[in-house]
Amino acid sequence: MRKLAVLTAALLNKHSVRFRLLAIALLPMLVILPLLLGISIHRWNAKFDAALTSKAYDDLTIARQYLARILDNTQSRLDASVQSARFQSILATSAAAPAPLGNFLQETATAHALSFLYIVDSNGKVVASNYPMAAAPRADWPVITAALGGAARTAIDVFQPIELAKFSNDLVRQAYVDIVVTERSLPTTRTQETRGLVLQSAVPFDLPDGAHAALVGGILLNHNLGFVDRINDLIFSERGLPEGSKGTVTLFLDDVRISTNVLMFEGKRAIGTRVSTEVRNAVLGRGQIWLDSAFVVNDWYVSAYEPLLDSHDRRVGMLYAGYLEMPFTQAKRQTVIEIALAFLLAVIATVPLFLKWAAAIFQPLERMTDTISQVEGGKLDARTGPVPGTDELTRVAVQLDRMLDRLGEQDLELRAANQTLNQRVEERTSKLVQANRQLETTTKQLIMSEKLATIGEITAGVAHEINNPIAVMQGNLEIIKDLMGPKAEEAKTEFRLIDEQMSRVSEIVTRLLQFAKPQEYVGYTDQYDPGTVVTDTLPLVKHLLNKTTISVERDFRATRLVTMNRTELQQVVVNLLVNAIHAMAKGGRLTVRTCDRDDGARYGIAIEVIDTGSGMSPEVKQRIFDPFFSTKQREGTGLGLSISQMLVTRQGGKITVKSERGKGTAFTVWLPSVDLSR
Repeated sequence: MRKLAVLTAALLNKHSVRFRLLAIALLPMLVILPLLLGISIHRWNAKFDAALTSKAYDDLTIARQYLARILDNTQSRLDASVQSARFQSILATSAAAPAPLGNFLQETATAHALSFLYIVDSNGKVVASNYPMAAAPRADWPVITAALGGAARTAIDVFQPIELAKFSNDLVRQAYVDIVVTERSLPTTRTQETRGLVLQSAVPFDLPDGAHAALVGGILLNHNLGFVDRINDLIFSERGLPEGSKGTVTLFLDDVRISTNVLMFEGKRAIGTRVSTEVRNAVLGRGQIWLDSAFVVNDWYVSAYEPLLDSHDRRVGMLYAGYLEMPFTQAKRQTVIEIALAFLLAVIATVPLFLKWAAAIFQPLERMTDTISQVEGGKLDARTGPVPGTDELTRVAVQLDRMLDRLGEQDLELRAANQTLNQRVEERTSKLVQANRQLETTTKQLIMSEKLATIGEITAGVAHEINNPIAVMQGNLEIIKDLMGPKAEEAKTEFRLIDEQMSRVSEIVTRLLQFAKPQEYVGYTDQYDPGTVVTDTLPLVKHLLNKTTISVERDFRATRLVTMNRTELQQVVVNLLVNAIHAMAKGGRLTVRTCDRDDGARYGIAIEVIDTGSGMSPEVKQRIFDPFFSTKQREGTGLGLSISQMLVTRQGGKITVKSERGKGTAFTVWLPSVDLSR
């Protein structure tokens, strides 16, 4: 078994000498021969299927010829009837005694199995019929018009129930077919077929007064089982098909079987079942002849279908001939299995012999290969050992062991030197990495401090420059009011609005100054409503909101007061609002909420900033509070959330975040407070 496993491994190594030699020996048996067998079986299968479809087409040809013969025979019998001396004699006396003519038509219809037989003149009037008619039948059929024009004609036509009722109610009942739901058929809401497929023939003759007339006869094919059984007996003899197969013939009206010897359960004929969708589309839809396997009611048949044309050259039905496919499929499968088993027995009988010879030839190579594999896997003490024989392979095995001994000694020396060198490199690298990180952190902090200081100075200067003109404007406004005296009352509203707007500008500048130079307000705390802080903060980010299509929703429900430096809390809220606005570059909804919320035994309030932006991945969410971590690339420093967390934590609160990719982010700032209502 070990030898067999080693040889199998050799077969998997396509670059080895063993593989190539074994391939030369086994390739014809294991590759070329199966390939040839596969090609032969494939060609044989194709020819076999072609023969089956050819037989189905031959069967369909016989069925078509039989149907054509029935058409010709019907026309010939009608022609013989009008040419008979008895008919001519009865016709000559029919004006005085019409009853004999009706009796003659009745006898003729019975003798030739006709469903109806009548005489119609050139005016469309029925002269006589085999049965009394409820009303005159249609006289505009192409078959009848041709006969009245002097040319006999026979065709298949579709009769509506009202046309059949003119002859006999029995024909209406014979034509009726319940449509059965059939697997693979085209979906339909129809539940019954009431039309009749009629073989109609008409031959011309002249009445005694010289007027043209036609003898018209027809056979209703609905439920006409004798017709399909005769065709079936003619095509499929007792030994014409293998055991288990059976031949079938069917007439279709549209896609419904109206006469067939295809059986369903309990030997019931499949009248009312429908043809599969693909066959219907090919034969009735495109007018093609179908020659292939087809699903028939409940099994697969080798099938041949062709369209039936009426007297208007319209496709009104189909003629089918076919036989059960399963016995042929089983025969093909059994043949393939027998060929495969024969090939497998040949392989079992010959391949072990080839492998045994190969094992004796390649044993030294196998042992050396195994040794090399062990050395490559890290087992440096692996050796080939003594190899029987005195040939070249034996000497190579001895030289391999000696070379491995020398390589082992050199490997030990190199490992010792490498270990010492690695230790030194790791120590130096660790020190350099630590120093580099400290330098980067210090540099970033210095740059950020310098930027913040510069922004603070600029903001303070701008605030001072704005406050001075505001003060001058307010003073001058008072002077104008004094100069106008009583007339100032006429512009009282306008003066009030101007004063309010200048006060609002002064208030915004003051808040901006407090935010830009928070160090001047650090340490000062007061109790105040958190909703007021949020309201005062929103104007600071209004310039960002004006550039977007973001809608702002406020929901201030907190009843408790928060104790925290107002400027620091304002800085935290600004950071959260700016991040939310940047996350909604394409617009969205920004929701700011405040509410009372306890954290265990501690009273507190919560400020929520919720956006409908792009959200964050789990990896980004874990790092957002790290200093200098930013997803804004060149637009941010990465310190906003870190500083905000530090300010809130120092007050005894916390910041939490919930975010989902593509659905937005929600930041919650929780701060302790005193519940004044308790």
